[in-house]
Amino acid sequence: MFKFSIFTKLLIAIPMSHEEKRKIPGRKISFKKHKKAPPGSAPGTISIAPDAVKPVIKIYSYDADILEQQEASSSGELMQLLKSKPALSHWIEIKGFGDKQLFEELTTHFNIHRLEMEDVLSGYQRPKVEESQDHLFIVSRPICYNSDFEIQDDQLSIFIFENFTISIQEKQTDYFLPVKERLQQNRGLIRKSGAPYLGYALMDAVVDNYFPFLEQLGNFLDELEDKLLTAPDVYSLQNIQASKRKLILFRRVAWSEREKLNEILRNPSRLFSDIARRYLRDTYDHTIQVMDIIESYREITASLMDIYLSSVSNRLNKVMKVLTIISTIFIPLTFIVGLYGMNFSPTDPETGAKLPLNMPELYSPYGYAFVLLAMLIIVLLQVYYFYKKGWLDFRERY
Repeated sequence: MFKFSIFTKLLIAIPMSHEEKRKIPGRKISFKKHKKAPPGSAPGTISIAPDAVKPVIKIYSYDADILEQQEASSSGELMQLLKSKPALSHWIEIKGFGDKQLFEELTTHFNIHRLEMEDVLSGYQRPKVEESQDHLFIVSRPICYNSDFEIQDDQLSIFIFENFTISIQEKQTDYFLPVKERLQQNRGLIRKSGAPYLGYALMDAVVDNYFPFLEQLGNFLDELEDKLLTAPDVYSLQNIQASKRKLILFRRVAWSEREKLNEILRNPSRLFSDIARRYLRDTYDHTIQVMDIIESYREITASLMDIYLSSVSNRLNKVMKVLTIISTIFIPLTFIVGLYGMNFSPTDPETGAKLPLNMPELYSPYGYAFVLLAMLIIVLLQVYYFYKKGWLDFRERY
């Protein structure tokens, strides 16, 4: 029996509270818009959207014993902070694209190729890794739900150097709270293994965030299946299509993420130590698990369409059965009423002689009552017969 849940409220359009809505996976998907330079622009042209958010720069400087957190308002202030602490490892976290001069200066200060910075600011790149002489350029794609309960497909760009790691993202969403907690509490190897290990930790956090998303989507599919088996409607069909779109988007991201990690493992960089590469293999295994789950959900989603069509057909058959039974009951009654509605005369209009074979019931004072009683008996006998055959089940809800 399908329980009346938050999911049911969504499907039958009953108003829900804000807290209830937060538990519902959104049906819409927010695809990233590409922010490319105008056609014909030179390669490496840095283009910023007019509505881009002003960037926020945070610097986490650390070693095994020290952790300092500071903010910078410009690239010059950022470079001064880095030069003042040359013995520490640094994580430079930048959120927001709305400062073209900042990114122009970053390409100069950190020897970042302009093509790489163009990829950072373009809005959409497949997960990939590119190795330069002194750093690695890595793109990952975090996925989460935004405040409107739509899927947010974001881009995270990571530059890994010997002593510092730079992460750049457009949204202000914080994907790395667990990583920051590990830094603050000095848990594990994160403050003992340098900046490249932090780069691994950021990639691992992106992959780990896929599992809660998949779990939520799996619960959504389970409840959707229950709904399809009991009371399918047009909203169920919309949810099936939305789930298929989510899985298409997610598979594209997860597949590229797996290929990126595989390339890092097949072509070891000097920036990643043997310990970091071992943990990267674990992250690679997680992407394989993600792909397996996605493929399972795709098969489930495909089967949900069959369930929907079968359920709709079954409900239609039930409706037709009810209508057929009603029609069958009224067929003999219609015959009787039609027969007695032919208005035969009980007497000859010319001679006045009685005609005994022309419906003798017309002469009886109880003829009308007898006909009604006969019609009632016929109905009761039909209903009893249908019930004994199992064609009637008053416990079912149509």
